[in-house]
Amino acid sequence: MYQRFVRAKVRSTFEKINSGDYMAMVDGLAPSFEYRFHGDHALGGRRTSRDAMIRWWQRVMKLLPGVRFDVHDVLVSGGPWRTMVAVRSSVSGDLPGGIRYENTVFQLMTLVWGKVTSVETIEDLQILERALRAVAETGEAEAVAGPIDG
Repeated sequence: MYQRFVRAKVRSTFEKINSGDYMAMVDGLAPSFEYRFHGDHALGGRRTSRDAMIRWWQRVMKLLPGVRFDVHDVLVSGGPWRTMVAVRSSVSGDLPGGIRYENTVFQLMTLVWGKVTSVETIEDLQILERALRAVAETGEAEAVAGPIDG
């Protein structure tokens, strides 16, 4: 029963992000957390503060407007005191110049009593970096900025 609830919550959070409400994800973070997105690029880095996560999501929405996550699999293991969640989803969106961004995202999350304490995000960095370069070529310097850490 608990695992079904967690799967539904994860899917619901991604649907809220798809409608532009990234705060649904931010509000699900524990007071102490770590969010790692692999790679040395504008969306990469390690964040441990609510403020850094908000700035990161603002950057995501700016660089990949209309980004959409289609969740394929949500695997849940453990009880409420320590829950492991693995998510496989497709991410897509239109980029400037008529270019389409499509990638696969894998996330491993740890929840403690319903709050996210860690997230590790991995996707095909060659595809992501090509997309960020395409956005930068339209004059958006933030697309080649360093990671938001903190």
